[in-house]
Amino acid sequence: MTENLPTPDKHDDREGLNWARIAGLTFAIAMHVAALLVLLAPIAPPQAEDDKEEVTLVNFIRPPPPPPPPPPPPPEPPKPREIRELTPPRPTPIPPPPDPPPVVFDEPSPVDTPAPPPAPPSPPAPVTNIGSSVDPSSKANNPPNYPREALRAGIEGTVVLLIHIDAQGNVLDIEVERSSRNRDMDREAVRAARRWKFNPAVENGVPVRSTVRVPVDFTLN
Repeated sequence: MTENLPTPDKHDDREGLNWARIAGLTFAIAMHVAALLVLLAPIAPPQAEDDKEEVTLVNFIRPPPPPPPPPPPPPEPPKPREIRELTPPRPTPIPPPPDPPPVVFDEPSPVDTPAPPPAPPSPPAPVTNIGSSVDPSSKANNPPNYPREALRAGIEGTVVLLIHIDAQGNVLDIEVERSSRNRDMDREAVRAARRWKFNPAVENGVPVRSTVRVPVDFTLN
């Protein structure tokens, strides 16, 4: 009779520890941890160069000494005292004696001449004659009308009128002594003169008939 001996199971090898595999995993983990530490390690900054200190040398220059004070002026010599001469008092002049009063004689002396008689009164001045004239205010208030044709053509002129008036200053007649060489101007001058007032001439204090010479100007100004 044969005994059945137990055969080793194949699963026993699988369930045992695989040291080679464990070592490989441990090395891989260690490498990763080392790489992580290298990445996390702070980078040391480059050593900064020591700045060289600049040294500035300051030289203090002393100012020159002040000049010596000027010597004091020499003392002025004493002024000589003025010697005033004492003049003796002058005597006051004695006023002259007053003139004696004039001697009045009651009787006239033969040397005196009599006063001339008064002059006779002068005769009255003769009455001056006054010539006739035109009233300037009346002439200014009634000027002649400028003819239209002469105004358009720019014609100017002067008319001299002889105006005969009576003793009351009324116009009797008007004559054209000097024409302006324009009929319209001559007519307007005569027409305006009939509206003027005149002062008659006076002879020996009495107004009389007279003639007045009056120029009439036609100007564009």
